[in-house]
Amino acid sequence: MSIELVQGISAEAFRTVMYVAGPILLVGLVVGLLVGLFQTVTQIQEFTLTFVPKMIAVFISLFILMPWMSEKMISFTINLIKQIPSYIR
Repeated sequence: MSIELVQGISAEAFRTVMYVAGPILLVGLVVGLLVGLFQTVTQIQEFTLTFVPKMIAVFISLFILMPWMSEKMISFTINLIKQIPSYIR
């Protein structure tokens, strides 16, 4: 196994992880910003108010995006398994 091969596999794995995790992280970021803005405008400094809406939004987005996320991860895994014979020389 060469260094280039390991770098290629690592880059593809990193791209897949970012592609799958990105929408969930973006949802958490947007909801966090909206809740922070709401807290700033209303001057409500409730500690749990920052976590509960983010958790609900992330769980809902996970529920909605899970088929797409699992399809991306399965296709990455299948592609990696199919390339195993070319790795062994």
